[in-house]
Amino acid sequence: MKRTLTPESIRGATTRLEKAREAFAQRYPGPTGRRQPVHTVYGGAHLFKSGTAQRLGQLAIRSLDEFAPNFSVFAKAIGLPGSESLPDTAELAALEEALSADAEGFRKRNRPAWLAHTIYRRVREKLEREPVEDFRIDFEDGYGNRPDAEEDAHAASAASEVAAAASHAALPPFIGIRIKPFTEELRDRSIRTLDIFLTELVERTHAALPANFVVTLPKITLPDEVAALAELLGQLDRALSLPPGAVGVELMIETTQSILNERGEAGLLELVAAARGRCTAAHFGTYDYTAACGITAAYQHMMHPACDFAKGFMQVALAGTGVWLSDGATNIMPVAPHRAAKDGPALTPAQIEENRLAVHQAWRLHVQHIQHSLINGFYQGWDLHPAQLPTRYAAVYAFFLESLDAASERLRNFVAKAAQATLVGDVFDDAATGQGLLNYFLRAINCGAITESEALPLTGLTAPELRLGSFVKILASRSRRA
Repeated sequence: MKRTLTPESIRGATTRLEKAREAFAQRYPGPTGRRQPVHTVYGGAHLFKSGTAQRLGQLAIRSLDEFAPNFSVFAKAIGLPGSESLPDTAELAALEEALSADAEGFRKRNRPAWLAHTIYRRVREKLEREPVEDFRIDFEDGYGNRPDAEEDAHAASAASEVAAAASHAALPPFIGIRIKPFTEELRDRSIRTLDIFLTELVERTHAALPANFVVTLPKITLPDEVAALAELLGQLDRALSLPPGAVGVELMIETTQSILNERGEAGLLELVAAARGRCTAAHFGTYDYTAACGITAAYQHMMHPACDFAKGFMQVALAGTGVWLSDGATNIMPVAPHRAAKDGPALTPAQIEENRLAVHQAWRLHVQHIQHSLINGFYQGWDLHPAQLPTRYAAVYAFFLESLDAASERLRNFVAKAAQATLVGDVFDDAATGQGLLNYFLRAINCGAITESEALPLTGLTAPELRLGSFVKILASRSRRA
């Protein structure tokens, strides 16, 4: 065929494009492929002990035993689909026996019962095995302002407890501290706490930091604050003989200025760049942000439109950068209003019922907030109380298990057609959907909603293919074998 453009004539344009693409790839490397925790539990630094994660799991199970002793009660409490049809206690034994005998068959015959039973069983197993995925030792809102000597002591003791937990493999998979903001009033105190904590920790662990250790910087208004933290961490790396960049940085997005700067520009990428390659995540602070917007306390909650606006900004600005996004916390705690005194009279039936209703209502609200976050692409959030752990995992598991059959069929069909556009039922999938479907299964496996052995027959993939984490790489591998 006749052509006008020669290889020499297009070389200038293609060379410029290649350089631009290289720069773009550095700015937007895409998902890291690493496991992202489904939550971060915040707790005051003065309360942290080496066994805190295990203790939180025990308290979570105690709450589950008291207020949801079986899967039917729990499913109804949190509003799982079809839970209203589940039987009461008298019929549960026969139902559990049938589920145990033929779980797959039961899934097809009675999906609400299968879903409720599966979630309840996996939540309990998670609380026993790994109750906390990420913990943030808090020197800010959950700690308050204290005399210097007191905070110095707590910084050293918290570091000592982290080292002790690390020596017994008792730390959550992700761990870190939240320091005070770098305001004029609190900056010096914040730096001092950071210095004491890291110095004590490194000394006790012989410079072996826990895996996935981060420092969370709150109430950011200027990129200079993030740059200052990165510079200080660089000095600590060198002085404490840590590998460069060993300590990650998390950004708290809870001021209006961190969304739009004084020039009316989206400032999030500038904040990430100021961290000098250390930024791992951006966490949304619901209550500080809504307060900054002038929203009164009665309406400060995660589903307020102002929060969705800010989180939409975060999503657009940071998509493709590899920076994880986390939503905020539900501040209505699942706590019983009545507690029997140690040597006092027992609770009345009316008080017991009030307790049940209060905990169930808080559980259902927590699940609604988590579902809202998940639907909007925020796969992580904050938890503030051990009784929120059952509903954190239940909401996440339900999100993945409810869509399991549809996602499985779509991914199998898509892989079989080698990334051609496909129609499954009334859903049209194009090539961009492949990675999204694969990410669905990877996240479901990472959080414990399903196991890898369960995912393989559902997806039609092999274990090595699933672990590649890239739909394009899976297709390329199959193409080479073919």
